[in-house]
Amino acid sequence: MDNILEIRGLQKTYKGGVKALDQVDLSIRRGEIFALLGPNGAGKTTLIGAVCGLVRPTGGAIEVFGEDISRHWKAARRRIGLVPQELSFDMFDKVIRQVRYSRGMFGCPPDEARIEEVLKSLSLWDKRNVQIRELSGGMKRRVMIAKALSHDPELLFLDEPTAGVDVELRRDMWRQIDALRAKGVTIILTTHYIEEAEEMADRVGVINKGRILLVDDKDAMMAKLGRTEAHFTLATPLDRVPGSLSAYPLHLEQEGTCLVYRGGDGTGKGKREVADLAQDLVRNNIQFTGLDTRESTLEDIFVDLVEDKQAEAAV
Repeated sequence: MDNILEIRGLQKTYKGGVKALDQVDLSIRRGEIFALLGPNGAGKTTLIGAVCGLVRPTGGAIEVFGEDISRHWKAARRRIGLVPQELSFDMFDKVIRQVRYSRGMFGCPPDEARIEEVLKSLSLWDKRNVQIRELSGGMKRRVMIAKALSHDPELLFLDEPTAGVDVELRRDMWRQIDALRAKGVTIILTTHYIEEAEEMADRVGVINKGRILLVDDKDAMMAKLGRTEAHFTLATPLDRVPGSLSAYPLHLEQEGTCLVYRGGDGTGKGKREVADLAQDLVRNNIQFTGLDTRESTLEDIFVDLVEDKQAEAAV
């Protein structure tokens, strides 16, 4: 699969020395959904702004559609769509006029059939002649997406697209995103709802303090970094983990009444070890009255990565 976007050594330092991007390397495959995860202030929006021409980098190179964006930014921008975090339009204008205007702004000829198609796909057609100020927050967010889709971009950035949107509207938006992928649109999204990235993304990248910590296929990341966690509720408290169980990654919680296992590698090893551990507890006459197990989510992996890097930086 060829790459639609290549970022090499990208840097952005603001006045005062704040480094928002620090030697970022990133390749985006054509036709994929890529989720960029990171805490607030990690550099996600700055990275998007640099590709979309809204932020001027202080170093590095960006190639979009095989062209250097610094030399061919107008042509590249025509093929890129952006749904920013902040709502941005004339609140007194009508929905359909704003979407038409956005299409024209990118040099596209008028196409009422296409405008109607976009508005209907986002359940906005019935609201087309309503002033934007009269819409709910979720519907305003849909208008932002309609504006971004109006010129049929090949590469679409969604910066927190479902922030402040209720569950029903969020579901509708993700259906629309899935339909765009089916048409071959490449989508890069940031989101605070990590379960959405787990559901939709083909690959995931984690960024923190302007640096990319990890990029991998979602399933491969889950396999390599996923863990199994098991909590054994003990019938009798222990003051320490018995030496006979030292082969397992164990510790005690809740004043010795809960034996906790955290291990495995996302390949099923953890589940097998928990089963073996349960048998060893019985053989050692350690009675337990309850057992709860869970597998790592993408959110667990994300939190662990960010916290580990922060801990390293503090040392």
